[in-house]
Amino acid sequence: MRLEKGPSMSDSICPELLSHLTELFEDAFGPVGDGRVLHVHAPGRSEISGNHTDHEGGHVIAAALDVAVDGLARPNGTNTVRVASEGYPLIEVELDTLDVVEDEKGTTASLVRGMAHEVAANGGTPAGFDLAMTCTVPSGGGLSSSAAVEGAFGRAMEALWDVSPAEPVALAQMSQRTENNYYGKPCGLMDQAAVCLGGLAFMDFEDSANPKTQKLELDFEKYGHALVLVKVGADHAASTDDYAAVPGEMQAIAAKLGHARLCEVDKADFDRDVPALREEFGDRAVLRCIHYWYENDLVDRRWEALQSADIDAFLSLTRASGASSAMYLQNVVAELGREQPAMYALGLAEHVLDGRGAVRIHGGGFGGTIQAFVPLDLVDQFIERMDYWLGSGSSRRYKVSDEGAFAAWL
Repeated sequence: MRLEKGPSMSDSICPELLSHLTELFEDAFGPVGDGRVLHVHAPGRSEISGNHTDHEGGHVIAAALDVAVDGLARPNGTNTVRVASEGYPLIEVELDTLDVVEDEKGTTASLVRGMAHEVAANGGTPAGFDLAMTCTVPSGGGLSSSAAVEGAFGRAMEALWDVSPAEPVALAQMSQRTENNYYGKPCGLMDQAAVCLGGLAFMDFEDSANPKTQKLELDFEKYGHALVLVKVGADHAASTDDYAAVPGEMQAIAAKLGHARLCEVDKADFDRDVPALREEFGDRAVLRCIHYWYENDLVDRRWEALQSADIDAFLSLTRASGASSAMYLQNVVAELGREQPAMYALGLAEHVLDGRGAVRIHGGGFGGTIQAFVPLDLVDQFIERMDYWLGSGSSRRYKVSDEGAFAAWL
Protein backbone atom coordinates (compact mmCIF):
# COMPACT_ATOMS: atom_id res chain seq x y z
CA MET A 1 0.00 0.00 0.00
CA ARG A 2 1.19 3.53 -0.72
CA LEU A 3 -0.08 6.35 1.44
CA GLU A 4 -1.30 9.39 -0.42
CA LYS A 5 -2.18 12.71 1.08
CA GLY A 6 -5.88 13.38 1.05
CA PRO A 7 -7.96 16.33 2.22
CA SER A 8 -8.00 15.06 5.80
CA MET A 9 -4.27 14.50 6.05
CA SER A 10 -1.77 16.84 7.68
CA ASP A 11 0.09 19.35 5.54
CA SER A 12 3.26 18.48 7.48
CA ILE A 13 4.81 16.44 4.67
CA CYS A 14 5.17 16.80 0.90
CA PRO A 15 3.81 13.98 -1.30
CA GLU A 16 7.25 12.97 -2.62
CA LEU A 17 8.70 12.60 0.88
CA LEU A 18 5.61 10.74 2.08
CA SER A 19 5.91 8.27 -0.80
CA HIS A 20 9.61 7.72 -0.10
CA LEU A 21 9.07 7.19 3.62
CA THR A 22 6.16 4.82 2.97
CA GLU A 23 8.40 2.73 0.73
CA LEU A 24 11.13 2.65 3.39
CA PHE A 25 8.59 1.67 6.06
CA GLU A 26 7.03 -1.12 4.03
CA ASP A 27 10.40 -2.51 2.95
CA ALA A 28 11.40 -2.78 6.63
CA PHE A 29 8.15 -3.62 8.40
CA GLY A 30 5.53 -4.67 5.87
CA PRO A 31 2.34 -2.94 4.67
CA VAL A 32 1.32 0.25 6.43
CA GLY A 33 -2.32 -0.82 6.43
CA ASP A 34 -5.31 1.41 7.08
CA GLY A 35 -4.36 2.68 10.54
CA ARG A 36 -2.96 6.10 11.28
CA VAL A 37 0.75 6.68 10.95
CA LEU A 38 2.84 9.40 12.55
CA HIS A 39 5.11 11.79 10.68
CA VAL A 40 8.08 13.03 12.71
CA HIS A 41 10.44 15.82 11.66
CA ALA A 42 13.50 17.41 13.21
CA PRO A 43 15.88 19.80 11.40
CA GLY A 44 19.64 20.05 11.40
CA ARG A 45 21.22 23.21 12.77
CA SER A 46 24.02 25.66 12.16
CA GLU A 47 25.78 27.52 14.95
CA ILE A 48 25.71 31.08 13.65
CA SER A 49 27.56 32.56 16.62
CA GLY A 50 28.92 31.30 19.92
CA ASN A 51 31.65 28.72 19.39
CA HIS A 52 31.88 26.56 22.54
CA THR A 53 30.05 29.06 24.74
CA ASP A 54 26.89 27.08 25.52
CA HIS A 55 28.44 24.55 27.90
CA GLU A 56 29.85 27.44 29.96
CA GLY A 57 26.48 29.13 30.42
CA GLY A 58 27.16 31.63 27.66
CA HIS A 59 25.26 33.08 24.71
CA VAL A 60 24.67 31.53 21.28
CA ILE A 61 22.91 32.31 18.01
CA ALA A 62 21.83 29.22 16.08
CA ALA A 63 19.62 28.43 13.13
CA ALA A 64 17.56 25.41 12.10
CA LEU A 65 18.36 24.42 8.52
CA ASP A 66 16.53 23.06 5.49
CA VAL A 67 17.90 19.56 6.07
CA ALA A 68 16.22 17.20 8.50
CA VAL A 69 15.38 13.82 9.94
CA ASP A 70 11.94 12.74 8.70
CA GLY A 71 10.19 9.51 9.53
CA LEU A 72 6.98 7.51 9.70
CA ALA A 73 6.08 5.63 12.88
CA ARG A 74 3.30 3.43 14.23
CA PRO A 75 2.84 1.17 17.27
CA ASN A 76 3.89 -2.46 16.80
CA GLY A 77 2.22 -4.07 19.83
CA THR A 78 5.49 -5.23 21.40
CA ASN A 79 7.97 -3.93 23.94
CA THR A 80 10.59 -3.31 21.25
CA VAL A 81 11.40 -0.17 19.28
CA ARG A 82 12.55 -0.96 15.75
CA VAL A 83 14.27 1.76 13.73
CA ALA A 84 14.98 1.47 10.02
CA SER A 85 17.19 4.39 9.03
CA GLU A 86 17.87 4.69 5.31
CA GLY A 87 21.34 3.38 4.50
CA TYR A 88 21.86 1.72 7.90
CA PRO A 89 21.07 -1.70 9.40
CA LEU A 90 17.81 -2.13 11.30
CA ILE A 91 18.21 -1.61 15.04
CA GLU A 92 16.02 -3.05 17.78
CA VAL A 93 15.84 -1.73 21.33
CA GLU A 94 13.93 -3.64 24.00
CA LEU A 95 12.36 -1.33 26.57
CA ASP A 96 12.63 -3.76 29.47
CA THR A 97 15.13 -1.38 31.05
CA LEU A 98 15.48 2.37 30.55
CA ASP A 99 18.77 2.59 32.44
CA VAL A 100 22.05 3.49 30.76
CA VAL A 101 23.58 0.53 28.90
CA GLU A 102 27.33 1.02 28.71
CA ASP A 103 27.76 -1.12 25.59
CA GLU A 104 25.26 1.07 23.71
CA LYS A 105 27.15 4.33 24.21
CA GLY A 106 27.90 6.09 20.94
CA THR A 107 25.09 4.29 19.11
CA THR A 108 21.59 5.16 17.89
CA ALA A 109 20.23 2.56 20.31
CA SER A 110 21.46 4.71 23.20
CA LEU A 111 19.43 7.65 21.86
CA VAL A 112 16.29 5.49 21.70
CA ARG A 113 16.74 4.31 25.28
CA GLY A 114 17.67 7.74 26.61
CA MET A 115 14.70 9.52 25.03
CA ALA A 116 12.40 6.70 26.19
CA HIS A 117 13.64 7.31 29.73
CA GLU A 118 12.95 11.03 29.40
CA VAL A 119 9.45 10.68 27.92
CA ALA A 120 8.55 8.01 30.48
CA ALA A 121 9.59 10.44 33.23
CA ASN A 122 7.01 12.86 31.81
CA GLY A 123 4.22 10.31 32.25
CA GLY A 124 4.54 8.12 29.17
CA THR A 125 4.09 4.36 29.30
CA PRO A 126 6.84 2.85 27.13
CA ALA A 127 5.59 0.67 24.30
CA GLY A 128 7.20 -0.64 21.14
CA PHE A 129 6.86 1.00 17.76
CA ASP A 130 8.33 0.85 14.27
CA LEU A 131 10.02 3.91 12.78
CA ALA A 132 11.36 4.28 9.25
CA MET A 133 13.35 7.43 8.72
CA THR A 134 15.58 9.25 6.32
CA CYS A 135 18.14 11.88 7.22
CA THR A 136 19.39 14.66 4.96
CA VAL A 137 21.51 16.13 7.79
CA PRO A 138 25.12 15.22 6.94
CA SER A 139 26.47 12.84 9.60
CA GLY A 140 29.70 13.92 11.26
CA GLY A 141 29.50 17.33 9.62
CA GLY A 142 28.77 19.42 12.69
CA LEU A 143 25.12 20.04 11.76
CA SER A 144 23.81 18.08 14.74
CA SER A 145 22.39 14.96 13.15
CA SER A 146 22.36 13.31 16.61
CA ALA A 147 20.34 16.18 18.10
CA ALA A 148 17.89 15.92 15.20
CA VAL A 149 17.51 12.18 15.81
CA GLU A 150 16.93 12.83 19.53
CA GLY A 151 14.27 15.43 18.72
CA ALA A 152 12.55 13.06 16.29
CA PHE A 153 12.58 10.18 18.79
CA GLY A 154 11.24 12.42 21.54
CA ARG A 155 8.35 13.81 19.50
CA ALA A 156 7.49 10.32 18.22
CA MET A 157 7.39 8.85 21.72
CA GLU A 158 5.26 11.71 23.06
CA ALA A 159 2.66 11.20 20.33
CA LEU A 160 2.69 7.40 20.41
CA TRP A 161 2.60 7.20 24.21
CA ASP A 162 -0.05 9.91 24.58
CA VAL A 163 2.14 12.44 26.40
CA SER A 164 1.58 16.17 26.09
CA PRO A 165 4.37 17.62 23.92
CA ALA A 166 7.13 19.25 25.94
CA GLU A 167 7.94 22.88 25.26
CA PRO A 168 10.85 23.20 22.81
CA VAL A 169 13.45 24.12 25.44
CA ALA A 170 12.25 21.30 27.73
CA LEU A 171 12.53 18.80 24.85
CA ALA A 172 16.02 20.15 24.15
CA GLN A 173 17.01 19.53 27.78
CA MET A 174 15.66 15.98 27.54
CA SER A 175 17.75 15.47 24.41
CA GLN A 176 20.86 16.94 26.02
CA ARG A 177 20.60 14.61 29.01
CA THR A 178 20.24 11.71 26.59
CA GLU A 179 23.36 12.75 24.67
CA ASN A 180 25.35 13.35 27.87
CA ASN A 181 24.30 10.30 29.87
CA TYR A 182 23.27 7.64 27.34
CA TYR A 183 25.30 8.50 24.23
CA GLY A 184 28.32 9.63 26.25
CA LYS A 185 29.07 13.02 24.68
CA PRO A 186 29.42 16.02 27.06
CA CYS A 187 27.65 18.53 24.79
CA GLY A 188 26.01 21.79 25.78
CA LEU A 189 22.39 22.66 25.03
CA MET A 190 22.78 24.70 21.83
CA ASP A 191 22.41 21.86 19.31
CA GLN A 192 19.24 20.46 20.82
CA ALA A 193 17.70 23.88 21.47
CA ALA A 194 18.22 24.96 17.85
CA VAL A 195 16.68 21.70 16.58
CA CYS A 196 13.64 22.00 18.85
CA LEU A 197 13.04 25.74 18.48
CA GLY A 198 13.44 26.10 14.72
CA GLY A 199 14.22 29.37 12.97
CA LEU A 200 17.02 31.78 13.92
CA ALA A 201 17.35 32.09 17.69
CA PHE A 202 19.45 33.80 20.36
CA MET A 203 20.00 31.67 23.46
CA ASP A 204 21.30 32.57 26.93
CA PHE A 205 22.33 29.51 28.95
CA GLU A 206 23.40 31.17 32.22
CA ASP A 207 20.33 29.73 33.96
CA SER A 208 20.71 26.15 32.76
CA ALA A 209 17.31 25.13 34.14
CA ASN A 210 15.50 27.97 32.36
CA PRO A 211 17.50 29.19 29.35
CA LYS A 212 16.32 32.42 27.77
CA THR A 213 15.58 32.37 24.04
CA GLN A 214 14.58 34.96 21.48
CA LYS A 215 13.79 34.40 17.79
CA LEU A 216 14.31 36.65 14.79
CA GLU A 217 12.93 36.30 11.27
CA LEU A 218 15.85 36.91 8.95
CA ASP A 219 16.89 35.69 5.51
CA PHE A 220 20.61 36.22 4.98
CA GLU A 221 20.11 36.23 1.22
CA LYS A 222 17.93 39.32 1.44
CA TYR A 223 21.07 41.05 2.70
CA GLY A 224 23.25 39.87 -0.17
CA HIS A 225 24.87 36.77 1.36
CA ALA A 226 24.24 33.03 1.23
CA LEU A 227 24.95 30.64 4.08
CA VAL A 228 27.26 27.94 2.71
CA LEU A 229 28.62 25.05 4.75
CA VAL A 230 31.60 23.07 3.50
CA LYS A 231 32.45 19.53 4.60
CA VAL A 232 36.19 19.42 5.21
CA GLY A 233 36.60 15.68 4.65
CA ALA A 234 37.18 14.69 8.27
CA ASP A 235 34.36 13.42 10.49
CA HIS A 236 34.37 15.40 13.73
CA ALA A 237 32.95 12.34 15.50
CA ALA A 238 36.46 10.91 15.37
CA SER A 239 37.62 13.75 17.65
CA THR A 240 35.21 13.22 20.55
CA ASP A 241 38.10 13.30 23.06
CA ASP A 242 39.41 16.56 21.60
CA TYR A 243 35.90 18.02 21.78
CA ALA A 244 35.47 16.87 25.39
CA ALA A 245 38.76 18.53 26.37
CA VAL A 246 37.34 21.99 25.56
CA PRO A 247 34.64 22.11 28.27
CA GLY A 248 36.88 19.96 30.45
CA GLU A 249 39.67 22.55 30.49
CA MET A 250 37.32 25.52 30.81
CA GLN A 251 35.46 23.94 33.70
CA ALA A 252 38.66 22.85 35.43
CA ILE A 253 39.71 26.49 35.61
CA ALA A 254 36.21 27.54 36.70
CA ALA A 255 36.36 24.93 39.48
CA LYS A 256 39.75 26.20 40.61
CA LEU A 257 38.15 29.62 40.96
CA GLY A 258 35.27 28.18 42.97
CA HIS A 259 32.60 27.82 40.28
CA ALA A 260 31.12 25.21 37.94
CA ARG A 261 31.12 27.20 34.68
CA LEU A 262 32.96 30.19 33.29
CA CYS A 263 29.80 32.32 33.21
CA GLU A 264 29.96 32.34 37.03
CA VAL A 265 33.62 33.40 37.22
CA ASP A 266 34.58 37.04 37.84
CA LYS A 267 37.07 37.93 35.11
CA ALA A 268 39.04 39.97 37.66
CA ASP A 269 39.63 36.77 39.66
CA PHE A 270 40.76 35.01 36.49
CA ASP A 271 43.13 37.85 35.60
CA ARG A 272 44.61 37.82 39.09
CA ASP A 273 45.29 34.08 39.04
CA VAL A 274 46.48 33.67 35.43
CA PRO A 275 50.11 32.79 36.37
CA ALA A 276 48.97 30.08 38.81
CA LEU A 277 46.32 28.80 36.40
CA ARG A 278 48.89 28.60 33.61
CA GLU A 279 51.24 26.66 35.86
CA GLU A 280 48.57 24.13 36.83
CA PHE A 281 46.51 23.77 33.65
CA GLY A 282 48.78 24.94 30.85
CA ASP A 283 48.63 27.65 28.22
CA ARG A 284 45.83 26.12 26.13
CA ALA A 285 43.34 26.00 28.98
CA VAL A 286 43.97 29.66 29.79
CA LEU A 287 43.61 30.64 26.14
CA ARG A 288 40.31 28.76 25.88
CA CYS A 289 38.93 30.78 28.78
CA ILE A 290 40.02 34.00 27.08
CA HIS A 291 38.14 32.83 23.99
CA TYR A 292 34.97 32.21 26.01
CA TRP A 293 34.66 35.77 27.28
CA TYR A 294 35.69 37.32 23.96
CA GLU A 295 33.33 35.12 21.94
CA ASN A 296 30.43 35.66 24.34
CA ASP A 297 30.72 39.41 23.81
CA LEU A 298 30.89 38.86 20.04
CA VAL A 299 27.61 36.89 20.19
CA ASP A 300 25.82 39.83 21.80
CA ARG A 301 27.27 42.27 19.29
CA ARG A 302 26.34 40.03 16.35
CA TRP A 303 22.78 39.67 17.62
CA GLU A 304 22.50 43.45 17.82
CA ALA A 305 23.86 43.69 14.27
CA LEU A 306 21.31 41.15 12.98
CA GLN A 307 18.44 42.88 14.77
CA SER A 308 19.39 46.16 13.10
CA ALA A 309 20.07 44.42 9.74
CA ASP A 310 23.70 45.63 9.78
CA ILE A 311 25.18 42.81 7.72
CA ASP A 312 28.59 44.49 7.38
CA ALA A 313 29.01 44.64 11.16
CA PHE A 314 27.82 41.05 11.47
CA LEU A 315 30.38 39.85 8.93
CA SER A 316 33.24 41.78 10.54
CA LEU A 317 32.40 40.33 13.96
CA THR A 318 32.08 36.85 12.43
CA ARG A 319 35.60 37.11 11.05
CA ALA A 320 36.81 38.09 14.54
CA SER A 321 35.03 35.05 15.96
CA GLY A 322 36.74 32.74 13.49
CA ALA A 323 40.14 34.15 14.41
CA SER A 324 39.46 33.62 18.12
CA SER A 325 38.42 30.00 17.56
CA ALA A 326 41.60 29.31 15.61
CA MET A 327 44.04 31.13 17.91
CA TYR A 328 42.59 30.81 21.40
CA LEU A 329 39.94 28.07 21.42
CA GLN A 330 42.12 25.97 19.11
CA ASN A 331 39.39 23.71 17.76
CA VAL A 332 40.43 23.83 14.11
CA VAL A 333 43.35 21.39 14.28
CA ALA A 334 43.72 18.67 16.92
CA GLU A 335 47.43 18.12 16.18
CA LEU A 336 49.73 20.11 13.94
CA GLY A 337 51.11 18.00 11.12
CA ARG A 338 50.73 17.19 7.45
CA GLU A 339 46.97 16.63 7.64
CA GLN A 340 44.96 19.72 8.63
CA PRO A 341 41.63 19.34 6.80
CA ALA A 342 39.64 22.08 8.57
CA MET A 343 42.44 24.65 8.36
CA TYR A 344 43.01 23.65 4.73
CA ALA A 345 39.34 24.32 3.97
CA LEU A 346 39.39 27.65 5.83
CA GLY A 347 42.46 28.79 3.93
CA LEU A 348 40.97 27.90 0.55
CA ALA A 349 37.68 29.59 1.43
CA GLU A 350 39.54 32.78 2.39
CA HIS A 351 41.43 32.49 -0.90
CA VAL A 352 38.17 32.52 -2.87
CA LEU A 353 36.41 35.15 -0.77
CA ASP A 354 39.41 37.50 -1.06
CA GLY A 355 38.36 39.73 1.83
CA ARG A 356 34.60 39.57 1.18
CA GLY A 357 31.97 37.80 3.28
CA ALA A 358 33.20 35.75 6.22
CA VAL A 359 34.32 32.21 7.04
CA ARG A 360 34.89 30.41 10.36
CA ILE A 361 35.11 27.01 11.97
CA HIS A 362 31.63 25.70 12.68
CA GLY A 363 30.18 23.81 15.64
CA GLY A 364 32.38 21.58 17.76
CA GLY A 365 35.29 21.86 15.35
CA PHE A 366 38.18 19.41 14.74
CA GLY A 367 36.72 18.52 11.34
CA GLY A 368 33.10 18.46 10.31
CA THR A 369 32.26 21.63 8.44
CA ILE A 370 33.29 25.23 8.04
CA GLN A 371 30.73 28.01 7.71
CA ALA A 372 30.86 30.76 5.10
CA PHE A 373 28.71 33.79 4.39
CA VAL A 374 29.26 34.24 0.67
CA PRO A 375 28.25 37.26 -1.44
CA LEU A 376 25.47 36.18 -3.79
CA ASP A 377 27.46 37.08 -6.89
CA LEU A 378 30.23 34.74 -5.73
CA VAL A 379 28.20 31.73 -4.54
CA ASP A 380 28.40 29.61 -7.69
CA GLN A 381 32.13 30.21 -8.08
CA PHE A 382 32.74 29.56 -4.37
CA ILE A 383 30.91 26.22 -4.43
CA GLU A 384 32.52 25.17 -7.71
CA ARG A 385 36.05 25.87 -6.49
CA MET A 386 35.59 24.39 -3.00
CA ASP A 387 34.08 21.25 -4.54
CA TYR A 388 37.02 21.01 -6.94
CA TRP A 389 39.51 21.20 -4.07
CA LEU A 390 37.60 19.11 -1.50
CA GLY A 391 35.49 16.79 -3.62
CA SER A 392 32.17 16.96 -5.40
CA GLY A 393 29.28 17.69 -3.07
CA SER A 394 31.45 19.11 -0.29
CA SER A 395 29.71 22.49 -0.37
CA ARG A 396 26.02 23.25 0.01
CA ARG A 397 23.94 26.40 0.16
CA TYR A 398 21.51 26.37 3.09
CA LYS A 399 18.42 28.27 4.14
CA VAL A 400 17.07 28.86 7.64
CA SER A 401 14.03 26.67 8.38
CA ASP A 402 11.24 27.95 10.62
CA GLU A 403 10.14 24.44 11.68
CA GLY A 404 11.48 22.92 14.87
CA ALA A 405 11.04 19.27 15.87
CA PHE A 406 7.42 18.10 15.65
CA ALA A 407 5.17 15.07 15.18
CA ALA A 408 1.90 15.02 13.26
CA TRP A 409 -0.60 12.22 12.67
CA LEU A 410 -1.38 11.50 9.03
